[in-house]
Amino acid sequence: MAASKKAIDNANRLRYIRALERFHKSVVSYLSNNSEVTKERYDKKIENALKLYNRVEEVPLYKGELQDLQKLVKKMIEYKEGDEEIQKIQDDLLYSSNQLDKSKNARRYKKEKHSKSKFDEWD
Repeated sequence: MAASKKAIDNANRLRYIRALERFHKSVVSYLSNNSEVTKERYDKKIENALKLYNRVEEVPLYKGELQDLQKLVKKMIEYKEGDEEIQKIQDDLLYSSNQLDKSKNARRYKKEKHSKSKFDEWD
């Protein structure tokens, strides 16, 4: 029994999302954990990450956080081709990555304000 077109599209979408996340995680890990970051090493890291990323077909994404992740990955690739200094690249990418994580976590954890007041009408 052959897989339906919807199942194939969903599998391709998930494969693309995982490739984006892997690319993002690898570059951010390099930028945040290495003490001596250079433009040459950054370019090499991007080239290695692009090998896996280019194997996957680009799929349109409709969820806001995934679109932001896609924009961030494209920004990382553009910085490789640009001639800006590595400190500016590092600061910008780590800030953008942090904002992306922050938006994901804001949706996940919601603080209940005035939690006692919802039980006031029971008295």
